[in-house]
Amino acid sequence: MERSFDAVVVGAGPAGEVAAGRLAEAGLEVALVEAHLVGGECSYYACMPSKALLRPGELLAETLRVPGVVGARVDAAAVLARRDEVVHELDDASQLPWLEERGIVLVRGRGRLDGARRVAVGEDVLLARRAVVLATGSGPVLPPIPGLAEAGAWTNREGTTAAHVPGRLLVLGGGVAGVELAQAWASLGSEVAVIESSPCVLSREEPFAGEQVAAALRELGAVVLTGVRATAVSRSESGVAVELDDGSILHGDELLVAVGRTPATAGVGLETVGLEPGAAVEVGDDLRSVAHDWLWAVGDVNGRAPLTHMGKYQAVLAADAILGREARLRSDGPLSPRVIFTEPQVAAVGHTLASAEAAGLRVRAVDVGSADTAGASFVGRDAAGTARLVVDEARRVVVGATFTGPEVAEWLHAATIAVVAEVPLETLRHAVPAFPTRSEVWLKLLEAYGL
Repeated sequence: MERSFDAVVVGAGPAGEVAAGRLAEAGLEVALVEAHLVGGECSYYACMPSKALLRPGELLAETLRVPGVVGARVDAAAVLARRDEVVHELDDASQLPWLEERGIVLVRGRGRLDGARRVAVGEDVLLARRAVVLATGSGPVLPPIPGLAEAGAWTNREGTTAAHVPGRLLVLGGGVAGVELAQAWASLGSEVAVIESSPCVLSREEPFAGEQVAAALRELGAVVLTGVRATAVSRSESGVAVELDDGSILHGDELLVAVGRTPATAGVGLETVGLEPGAAVEVGDDLRSVAHDWLWAVGDVNGRAPLTHMGKYQAVLAADAILGREARLRSDGPLSPRVIFTEPQVAAVGHTLASAEAAGLRVRAVDVGSADTAGASFVGRDAAGTARLVVDEARRVVVGATFTGPEVAEWLHAATIAVVAEVPLETLRHAVPAFPTRSEVWLKLLEAYGL
């Protein structure tokens, strides 16, 4: 059966939902195709469940820093039950009413391109009069390590939805997902070991961020190994074993692989329109495919900024472009705002000092302690961390910011505005933070710069 719509959106994760909703609200007939759960990876297997697992440990850490709370502890069973509540027991029924309210037609099944403006779902074909929007997200990378494919390793899906706390958990990869899940399960009682091939965890962020997160993991009892690679993996009745290139062997009950993500474009029919299956879909600044004027790609699938909030931002712009409105990306790529929800948190936007220098900018880094304000006393004793601004000396604007410490994620939007809007430092000094809030760190940073 063939059905015709103004737009067909393939993938109902955060980016796909936003694109479909914005187009439908503008009066277009929209079909939304989803093979699994409306809400996507972030809602059920990544952002939301991982934060539900991490939050109790953060609260416990704060009770230990702030005198007056007695007897606090983490109840692993209760944490897992709350996690299940957050992900709606992996049921997307609560996501459906808003689709119906907007007149969006939900088509269950795996969608794949079947030529220009055609999306096949099983034996049905959806015809797109104006646009097809690909929002199929990304999938985990499994490196070609001998024995890994046969070892029954966890990806983020098992790592966020496991029904029981593993006794011993090995984590391959010290990036965002690796350190978050390592800390989450360690806080729930797992013996955790992190294996990272780079010299430090969170290697794309400021070095102090990785050092502080690694130190926090070690304080929880986790083993953090850096500068080593896994060379072989095996599974037996006693668990999983990982051989390292230094000759050592680590043993665990489960192995979580968190070494990166890849655009989920294999099997979606890209070859039917002359594009490469498995590769990111190249788009312009309006999120339109550089190869076809009827095809848009938003979120992880285009490889530009694989973050949920950036996918949603892209979806708004793509929908506006489809509707004939002026729409161009102004925030994009690896300099996008990003948060690692460990304890301490890491919140960053724009350049690190190293990336700014690599880009040829004449920059200066200014550091102060995240706890160097009166407001910091209310998050407790020894709530250490670092706040850094990377300043373009030629233009006297902030081109990067990194904050570490308890709950610094909420500091990030002010920094994002400063970076994206290129606010002059002389203007920032007149943005007065209230006393006694932790936002006074901005005063400290500007004073350290010399203003």
